Amino acid sequence: MRVLLAEDELVLSDQIKSLLVAEGRAVDVVLDGDEAHFLGSTEPYDIIILDLGLPNRDGISVLKNWRREGVDTPVLILTARDTWSERVDGLDAGADDYMTKPFNMSELAARVRAMLRRKSGQTNPVFEVDDIIFDSRNGRVSKNGIPVDLTTQEVAVLSYLIHNSGRLISRTELSEHIYEYDGDRDSNTIAVFVARLRKKLGPNIIRTIRGRGYLIDAT
Repeated sequence: MRVLLAEDELVLSDQIKSLLVAEGRAVDVVLDGDEAHFLGSTEPYDIIILDLGLPNRDGISVLKNWRREGVDTPVLILTARDTWSERVDGLDAGADDYMTKPFNMSELAARVRAMLRRKSGQTNPVFEVDDIIFDSRNGRVSKNGIPVDLTTQEVAVLSYLIHNSGRLISRTELSEHIYEYDGDRDSNTIAVFVARLRKKLGPNIIRTIRGRGYLIDAT
């Protein structure tokens, strides 16, 4: 799952990125409102974390522009300002959630996971597909109750397919959601990750629709 993080406090942005990368997210960091608006308008993110106090263009105006342009990516606002009117302004501008600085990193990670579940129409953080259990809270996977060791990229591919179960996902879409903006988005490597997942989890966990992409059936 891919995240846009718009935060100009370098220490804080590094901390947040490290936290999300450890959970298997691909994270693009921008430091001002103009960059945030450009990437949020042109790249396919699963969630955006947006600081209100950005230079060049403030977060509220960036968010309003996204919503006017039809960008419906879930947005979590971060702000050092803690007044009810500013929270109302942010939510009315189109934000999906709101956190006031300073905040607990574990809570931020939990809110991100909850927003991703809501986006995919899921309420339970634990996904079950046949004899496979995927716990989105920690990225752990088990088969018939036995833990399965997956690489970070394998977890990223499995997570995206499971969060979008029942929907056909092309190789291009998968590569756009597991790599960062400046990453090597070689869609051919997706086939390698899928083959490894089938070897570890069973040949029927992921279906291939020839020439179109991959599918995990909805349960």
